[in-house]
Formats: sequence, C-alpha cells, structure tokens
Amino acid sequence: MGDVSGRFWAKLPDGSRDALVSGLSQSELQSVLLDVTRERAANVKPARLLQRWKQDRFVWPSTADPRQLVKTQQRLWELLPEKFAGVQLSPLAPLGTCSAVATINQHQIVSTIRGTEVASDPTNELAIEAAVRRRAGEERVHLAACQRVVRAQPFDTPGFAAHFELFVLVSSARDTGSFRTEAEMLIDHLDFWHAVLGEKAELRFTAFKESGLRDRIDDTVRPALGVPFTEDAERTKSANYYAGTALGIGVAGNEIGDGGFTTWTADLLGDAKERCLTSCVSTEFLTAIEA
Repeated sequence: MGDVSGRFWAKLPDGSRDALVSGLSQSELQSVLLDVTRERAANVKPARLLQRWKQDRFVWPSTADPRQLVKTQQRLWELLPEKFAGVQLSPLAPLGTCSAVATINQHQIVSTIRGTEVASDPTNELAIEAAVRRRAGEERVHLAACQRVVRAQPFDTPGFAAHFELFVLVSSARDTGSFRTEAEMLIDHLDFWHAVLGEKAELRFTAFKESGLRDRIDDTVRPALGVPFTEDAERTKSANYYAGTALGIGVAGNEIGDGGFTTWTADLLGDAKERCLTSCVSTEFLTAIEA
C-alpha cells in the first residue's frame, strides 16, 4: 500500500497531498471524492460486479447460518439484565472512532469518503454513546449492542469473511475509590457471560499493571461470582489496548470473547476519574460451539 501511495503522490504537483489532507474542508473533500467515485462507478459493468463478488473478501457472505445466529442473538438479549440498555448502532461511525480512542491503525478500518468509517468495533461506538449519556447526567451507564462489523486486516483462517458479528457490553461510571466501581462493573459483566455460557464458562483476567483491583477481585468479585475467575499471567495480547486489566471469555477450551478496562470515556470527557469496562463475544463462534 505504501509503494502504491508513494507512486501516486509522485505523479501529482507538489503540495497536492497537503491540499487534500488539510487544505480542503471536509465538505469540499467529500464533494471531490464523490465526483471521482461517481465517474468510476459509471464505468462498472455487470461482468465486473460478478468478478468482484467472487474475488473481494469484503463482500463475501458469512458462512454462518442466519437462522441459528438469530437464535443466539435472541438468547443473549433475553439473558441481558434490565440495567443494560440496548442500543441499535449505525453501521457507520465518525471517522477516527477507533484510532482516536484506541490503539488501532486506520489502515485496519474501512474508511468512507463521507467522513465516516464502517463499524469495526461496537465497543468504541458504545463508549462514545456512554460518554454522551454520562455528560447528560446519568450516574452509571450500562449499554449493550449486537452489531456486524468489518475489519480490513487479513485473517489467517481460510474462508473467514472480513465481516462478523459481536455482542458487546460497555459500562461507564465515575470512580468512587478503592476500586469499588471497577469491581462492581466486573461483577455485572461476568455474571452475564456466566449466565450465557453456563458451567462451561472460562472467565479469566490478566493484570498488565498491578493495582488495588487485584484485592477487589479477591475479596469482592470472586465471592460475588461464585464461579472460577482465574488469572492468565501469560497473556500479552492487547497489553497496549486495555488500561491495566483485561478479560478473557471462553467456553470448553474455545476463546470466544475479550474485554477489559479502557480510558475511552475518560479521554472523551476529559476526566481521569471516569471508568469504562468493555466486554464482547463473537456470536458466530458462540453459535458454532452450541450447534
């Protein structure tokens, strides 16, 4: 991608890149790109559409059975506690939704020419919505969503489409001291995932940074859960993504979900006292396991 980009800019007059990146307003840039896209679309023939359908991984249908997937979704919503408000998210998010609040390279996101990006992680979007609600005066915000997302990075598993579905939870509240807020959020999320996965649930945590939260896990979270909540001290994945403590969600030896504390609502609201916990599972993995 870098070589292609470099050759493109070399063909244009000096200053062209700066003009497109910062010299035009969003509406001006959008108008230019819409014109280019319209003219390119006018040259597309039906045979080319068929070719792209077979070759472009971004448009391949999922191999999941939608009838079984709907059953999984229904069960998740039925088990969700009333305190979690369901949110029907848009398939688009503001440009920079992931890269601005999380350590995600924009190359991994499908950006549009209208100043938006195709949804790639509903936890980021729910964090924005949570920040909006917190600023409006809600003391504690618990949100849930089920969304099909698109990721631009290639996957190692053959046959995997670039899009898949996630069921996610996001909780946000102000710190009350002694890691009580974090412990209460953990209990809310882990109780739900245990209800979903049953006795085969494998719930884990990794402390990337030592803090008093470990004490609350021992004296508050574990007694409240009544099920194993084990430490995965070997995990290194997402150490720069989560703020201190991450979650692992599995069933019968299969990793189907992830989560952890983030600084997203704190960054969005400019308040270091804000606490935010996210967790999610792949509904397609969950459906396959339960089939």
